[in-house]
Amino acid sequence: MNVVTTIPTDITPDGTDYDTVRHVIEMLTEDYRDQPSLETIARRLRQSPTQLQKVFTRWAGLSPKAFLQAVTLDHAKRLLRQEEMPLLETSIEVGLSGPGRLHDLFVTHEAMSPGEWKARGAGLTIRYGFHPSPFGTALVMVTDRGLAGLAFADAGEERASFEDMARRWPNAVYFEDSAATARYAARIFNPERWCADEPLNIVLIGSDFQIRVWQALLNIPLGKATTYSKIAGEIGQPTASRAVGAAVGRNPISFVVPCHRALGKGGELTGYHWGLTRKRAILGWEAGKA
Repeated sequence: MNVVTTIPTDITPDGTDYDTVRHVIEMLTEDYRDQPSLETIARRLRQSPTQLQKVFTRWAGLSPKAFLQAVTLDHAKRLLRQEEMPLLETSIEVGLSGPGRLHDLFVTHEAMSPGEWKARGAGLTIRYGFHPSPFGTALVMVTDRGLAGLAFADAGEERASFEDMARRWPNAVYFEDSAATARYAARIFNPERWCADEPLNIVLIGSDFQIRVWQALLNIPLGKATTYSKIAGEIGQPTASRAVGAAVGRNPISFVVPCHRALGKGGELTGYHWGLTRKRAILGWEAGKA
């Protein structure tokens, strides 16, 4: 594997909105039974309630109180178990969002041939760069065909994130080229640039089964969610829920191919390669945008 990597130390400025929101989400998730007030959260973070409210609302599109309502587990479990309601529909039930449109990134995609996938990236040139995003530092990876990889990293974990992604295609040649990836990052995280007139090109690099699963993920509307078992049924493999879960976990294009919208059988938030806190953050952000 040919790897050239030079990771700057100032990719994500200190005091980013994401750091604040991440801590708030952690508190709301861990202490939901106490229903912490805005003042309590602000005091723990040593911020003013007004500033905290402003940062969180600007970032997520809803207030900390509204987000707390969305993720309060006892209420969500009651709806999920008694009414068999998916988690994101539970969020809608408590008034967080209206019906979402079909995947608002308006992605156009193609898949590499099985031979190219089996070659594990041989003959493939991948350019990559690190960029700020609402969910921490984003690692964007592109080929001459389009976006091939999108991962996330917390501060200090950029190199580990790159190495994790590079292991998926160990025979590829990698070049750091932030100028080439910047235009992708600018579009991916800006809803104003999600338009059908200028679709985002992505290339799926995986096995036939994985690609079918990832294509199914692209059909999940913004602000909605589905389960592994439903995806298995959609791709004609109704008994392959576990295999679907594994394929979801191997999705190389996070956020754009929305693996975060796949839930467990009962609607519970299951594992996420880039962390459950980040998964909750993305779902909350989407709830505010739907």
